[in-house]
Amino acid sequence: MSGQVRADFAILPRTPPDTSTVDVVATNCGDPVAVGLRPVHSDLMNDSGRGGHYYWCTRHHRVETDADVCPAKHVLGPYPSAADAENALQKVQERNEAWEAEDARWAGEGN
Repeated sequence: MSGQVRADFAILPRTPPDTSTVDVVATNCGDPVAVGLRPVHSDLMNDSGRGGHYYWCTRHHRVETDADVCPAKHVLGPYPSAADAENALQKVQERNEAWEAEDARWAGEGN
């Protein structure tokens, strides 16, 4: 095992539970090497308080809401409005064209 480092990590909840920090214990072959508090972001990653979201379903070719959304592999979004979701494919096409033009510029094809 020469030249290899093994590190195990454990995240331990504080007692009583505290949503702002957790104890982090790192070990190297069982010996503690770092102990401390790390901040934890406990908010949801979406802004679920703003109401529903809209998605464009690439399988059904329609706008879907949080209530009837297909699996993530079939949708684009979320979008703040049904109109934004309905225009998702147009936005994808515009971005693809811009990226392709940028790639061509970088490759020296557009000079």
